[in-house]
Amino acid sequence: MKALLAKQKMINKVILIPEYKIKPNPYQPRKVFDDEKIDQLATSIAQYGLLQPITVLPMEDGNYQLVAGERRLLACRKLRMQEVPAILTSMDEERSSALALIENIQRCDLNYFEEAMAIQKLMKMVGHTQQAVAKKLGKNQSTIANKLRLLQFSEEVREAILAANLTERHARALLNLNEQGDEVLLKAVKEISEKEMNVSQTEKYIAQLIGKKEEKPKKKELFVVKDLKIFFNTIDKALETMKLSGIEAKTQMQEEEDEVVYTIRIPKESAYTKKK
Repeated sequence: MKALLAKQKMINKVILIPEYKIKPNPYQPRKVFDDEKIDQLATSIAQYGLLQPITVLPMEDGNYQLVAGERRLLACRKLRMQEVPAILTSMDEERSSALALIENIQRCDLNYFEEAMAIQKLMKMVGHTQQAVAKKLGKNQSTIANKLRLLQFSEEVREAILAANLTERHARALLNLNEQGDEVLLKAVKEISEKEMNVSQTEKYIAQLIGKKEEKPKKKELFVVKDLKIFFNTIDKALETMKLSGIEAKTQMQEEEDEVVYTIRIPKESAYTKKK
């Protein structure tokens, strides 16, 4: 690498590089670009030229890896520029990739999922803790932790959240439903979007969903009779009480194929007290 840079003797100087030799940075966190903004940038470059050259890293195969300036490069390609003004950097590939991540995060033009992915990649690349990354980016450690939690969502749910134009705070509220699966999450995202809920309304809605999920149906208490003798004994005690009161009740039990018929006969004369 050093030999290659020494041969070119163009470090930190602007040179023209064939567009086709510029390769994307594998650690570029931004996946979606605003076509309208790229068009606006292309119009500006067509009128005034590329005022801020892109930054590239020379590679052993004669090509160049983009370090910074992907939107500028896209605008140049839209203009079909055959050569692009660029500044060569002497930093190694790992450092250049880390720089690209930091630059993109600090520009604040990433969506919150792309930012979370960029932070995760940066931590893995340079072995930083959340606290170290937070210091490097000028953010609180809790902010970094909250952003990384967003990566718990599946790709499908992330796309749905972004398509619904929900904010990062909406997304953090939805994390409370993550354990209930993508189907529940996607339904919730649709409901929040259609009813245009703000963050406070979203949090209440999710709390209600969780409450309904946790409510267990009350079990009906069934009195299971294992022996009909329990009922028969009760009837016998009632009859005994009636006899003590002077009521001569008679009983008859008949056991049939599918049922037991228990008949009680009470004479009217002993059942009713005559008026004097």
